[in-house]
Amino acid sequence: MDGIQAAVLSIKLGHLHEANLLRRKHALEYNRAFSGIDEVRTPFEARYSRHVYHVYAIRVQERDAVLRHLQEKGVGCAVHYPVSIHLQEACQNLGYKKGSFPIAENLADEFLSLPMFPELTEEQVEYVARSVTEVISAEAFA
Repeated sequence: MDGIQAAVLSIKLGHLHEANLLRRKHALEYNRAFSGIDEVRTPFEARYSRHVYHVYAIRVQERDAVLRHLQEKGVGCAVHYPVSIHLQEACQNLGYKKGSFPIAENLADEFLSLPMFPELTEEQVEYVARSVTEVISAEAFA
């Protein structure tokens, strides 16, 4: 980290609690919008903890097709972790192969990160949620 990044982050650190609250608010709005839509699995928050939603990743089938459709609608979504840890080059010496951890591999194929940052507006969250719902509801994903 260089000095400029450190200076910016030291200022942002003073606003971390507020930023976390805003991300939690956005996550709640996403959760409400996707409740009742079986094709969208939302993040889980245990009763004993508080998620800060640095990333808001949903699980969907046909993730890459959903990603393309959302990008066409101008939604800046991404795949943060496309390869399971055991299949990454850094872990090759462990001897695991494709199929060693099928659940992790399936999850890596399903996770899609939606826009999540404190400065999102209510309208932007609604647009993203509506776009996901439209894409999932389209015949191609039914």
